[in-house]
Amino acid sequence: MTSRIAVTGLGLVTPIGAGRQEVWEGLLAGRSGFAPVESFDTKAFTTHLGAEVRGFAPAPWVRRLEAAALGRASQLAIAAARMALEDAGLDPEAVAPERAGVAMGTTSGEPREVERFDDRFLAGELEKVGAEFISLYPCHMIAAHVARELGFAGPNTMIPTACAAGNYAIANAMDLLRAGRADVMLAGGADAFSRITYTGFHRLGAIAPERCQPFDRNRKGMIPGEGAAVLVLEPLERARKRGARIYAELAGYGLSCDAHHMTAAHPEGEGAARAMERALADAGAAPEEVSYISAHGTGTPTNDRLEVLAVKRVFGEAARRTPMSSIKSMIGHTMGAASAIEAAVCALAVAEDRIPPTMNLEEPEEELDFVPNAARSHPVRLAMNNAYAFGGNNASVLLRKAGT
Repeated sequence: MTSRIAVTGLGLVTPIGAGRQEVWEGLLAGRSGFAPVESFDTKAFTTHLGAEVRGFAPAPWVRRLEAAALGRASQLAIAAARMALEDAGLDPEAVAPERAGVAMGTTSGEPREVERFDDRFLAGELEKVGAEFISLYPCHMIAAHVARELGFAGPNTMIPTACAAGNYAIANAMDLLRAGRADVMLAGGADAFSRITYTGFHRLGAIAPERCQPFDRNRKGMIPGEGAAVLVLEPLERARKRGARIYAELAGYGLSCDAHHMTAAHPEGEGAARAMERALADAGAAPEEVSYISAHGTGTPTNDRLEVLAVKRVFGEAARRTPMSSIKSMIGHTMGAASAIEAAVCALAVAEDRIPPTMNLEEPEEELDFVPNAARSHPVRLAMNNAYAFGGNNASVLLRKAGT
């Protein structure tokens, strides 16, 4: 049994770049990943921006499986997993396969495969739907493909709790490591940009026409995106023994469900507050010990208001002096990958004592420290990563500076 879990590797594929260093530098510089959508024709929509991963080529990363036979989310996930292992200095061939596992989160699985099916159906060409469709569509295949690519034969979990799924996957991996059921876990999330997802948020009136402005009184919505992130997690003692670089320790997590509404959060932020409180209790930490909050911060009017309400409820007076920012102002909402990317960013914030900004913030709606428009050097001993999803799924994860 172990209670101390180290983050030793980070793999990132995002709308502003790929790889730990490129993404981190882009976030600190306030780089935007928003551009006109290229994946499909948006003339039927009133909004036209997205946060797509441009120029991604799976070939350098997919080495065992056939890249063309995989969905885009699986390709992104495999790329992030290999990046994370390389960053951790871990050769997958040197890891006992039965002691190495994968936990991934997603919102939509492989929606582009569904779109291809729909296009064939509408064209009256169902006979042209290949037999491979059934092996590509189910969301659990993302984690399965990562495991097959790397030869990891340990625990394998796919968690489709929408926009909180990355944090849920990290929590699952923490449990497995704490229980001694694995020596190494790859945990994260992946989602591909899709017409289906874009249409859903467009019909909800949730997509911003020009930019994403979390916590600004004039915010108009979120911008859909895509990406993947994977964290290499292992027991702290094992990581130290092999001389690994340790970005941060996973200190605790908290999960909850609003049990309130399919898309609307609880009007008083009860579920979000409960997740934060449980994460703090799991870590044995008090609110005033948190140095940075990575907000869910989608830029939609209701979500941001309720997240601030929940933070105030949990942190009390400490809420006003605790820096809180949303990187969705730069990379958009990457769905099931979002909180995994944000967890990786929290690990970097802890390791480097830097906080990425909330961009496009001109008129803050609340008198809190949203780190407006410029990165900040700030001691980060304990970072909280918040994620909230449709269905009322909430997940908060805490990351602590190693050795504290």
